[in-house]
Amino acid sequence: MLGGLLFSFFRFLELITLIPIIGMLAYFVNGYVKQNQLTPDYILVLFIVSTLAGAWALATVLRMGSTRRSALFVAFIDLCFVGALIGGVYELRGIAKANCTNVSGGLSSSGGVSSSGSTVTLSPLTINYQPFSVSANKTCALLKASFALGIIDIIFFFITFLLALLLHRHERGVVVEKTSYRRGSHDAELAAALTDAVQAQAGANTTSKEIKTEVHHAG
Repeated sequence: MLGGLLFSFFRFLELITLIPIIGMLAYFVNGYVKQNQLTPDYILVLFIVSTLAGAWALATVLRMGSTRRSALFVAFIDLCFVGALIGGVYELRGIAKANCTNVSGGLSSSGGVSSSGSTVTLSPLTINYQPFSVSANKTCALLKASFALGIIDIIFFFITFLLALLLHRHERGVVVEKTSYRRGSHDAELAAALTDAVQAQAGANTTSKEIKTEVHHAG
């Protein structure tokens, strides 16, 4: 029971993290399609893998009963997605060290005297203040977010792989117990039937002996 709840919980986490990846990479795929250009492999691989993984995660959540019965197959597919996601993240590895934001402004000091509104003069030191401003490269930020979420999904799918193995082990134990119970019930019914047959045969033999005795006395 606990294994099933944990499996469903991590499946929902996978969906929550896969949907942003699909959306962000779909933005790039759509842009390249509109420009009639081929989408680069480092975008396309992770996009395809994430789309398939999202469909698989949704299907296994909606059909939880079938997932329990075929838990070993589910574990195998999850392990395949672990490898596929690793491949997709590896293709996008170049964005890992990129700096997607630029921060400007702050304090700077220099000698001399100035009377501007953003300058404080403490002769002979002048302190300049410029308002902070942050600029982000949208393309870089989206790709970096997809890269980070891809790594998180690798961890989540490996966890669900292990949980699926636990579900398989639990379901196999339940099947063995049911089979043993049925066999025990069948053996008990067979023993009862044999006992009734023996008792009936004994009763028939007794009745036959009584009839023969009566016939002998009558003769």
